[in-house]
Amino acid sequence: QVQLMESGGGLVQPGGSLRLSCSVSGGTFSDLAIGWFRQAPGKEREFVARISNSGGITDYKNSMKGRLTISRDNAKSTVYLQMDSLEPEDTAVYMCAAERAVIGSTNGLSYDYWGQGTRVTVSS
Repeated sequence: QVQLMESGGGLVQPGGSLRLSCSVSGGTFSDLAIGWFRQAPGKEREFVARISNSGGITDYKNSMKGRLTISRDNAKSTVYLQMDSLEPEDTAVYMCAAERAVIGSTNGLSYDYWGQGTRVTVSS
């Protein structure tokens, strides 16, 4: 059974940075495409970023391009999401998800495994 655990969330001031981690266990990490999603209070879940199983393909939410970097360390079975120039509108619970594929979807429907999420609060 594949399990995912997010970490790295917290309170940050506007303009600050955070690096989220998604640690994966129970599967062959290099088979898994990983996606990051977020859900703000009262809003639907939305796509943030995704990375292919090899790490060779990355993709980002259009409105956040230039502020995000997704990467993976297959030796550590971990995917990272570097978020810079954070804005109050980025406040949400951030979740990672995995599926056995080259790359996952942006609508979240194709992913088989989800973490519990890590809370990010951007506020002064």
